[in-house]
Amino acid sequence: MKQLAVLGASGHGKVVAEIAEIVGWEVVFFDDAYPTLDHLEHWPVVGNTEMLLTTLPSFAGCFVAIGNNKIRMDKQKLLADAGGRFPILIHPSSIVSRYAQVGIGSVVMAGAVINSFTRIGQACIVNTASTIDHDCVLGDGVHISPGANLAGGIEIGETSWVGIGASVKELITIGRDVTIGAGAVVILEIPDGKTAIGVPAKIL
Repeated sequence: MKQLAVLGASGHGKVVAEIAEIVGWEVVFFDDAYPTLDHLEHWPVVGNTEMLLTTLPSFAGCFVAIGNNKIRMDKQKLLADAGGRFPILIHPSSIVSRYAQVGIGSVVMAGAVINSFTRIGQACIVNTASTIDHDCVLGDGVHISPGANLAGGIEIGETSWVGIGASVKELITIGRDVTIGAGAVVILEIPDGKTAIGVPAKIL
């Protein structure tokens, strides 16, 4: 069985690892808390980032399972520069249009829906039971949290985070490094670097 080196032994890492196993990978974890952290549930933690870099050619693939968007992007770039090969992990119970595009190092979790002609960047998280409708464009490192819903034609900049249960109206543009709070309803554009919360969402 082909081995996948997963960087990030955390709760998010557990979900990523299970999806990886379902689609045919054997998982080995790396984490910067090693050697204090030497296992995650039944999975071994065998080294830290530097150790992964030195052993990278021995793995068929690698994956960054870190929830923080900026750290995830930094680690993916580091591994990519070292020749890392990143799969796209898609849970079998999700629905991804054959006309959608999902970037390398991204994960689509159980029950998520990605509709036609949507483009998802690299190292994105499309979390449990979230929905992304047609013609959306998500930059690299975006996280769409569980139960969040994006209508059609939305654009979201790099490393932005849409919180759990949030909703975004069609044709809205959300900038980069934006945080949308849990349960928020976004009906107006959100500029780069801002946090928006509430119903309707207002910028803090």
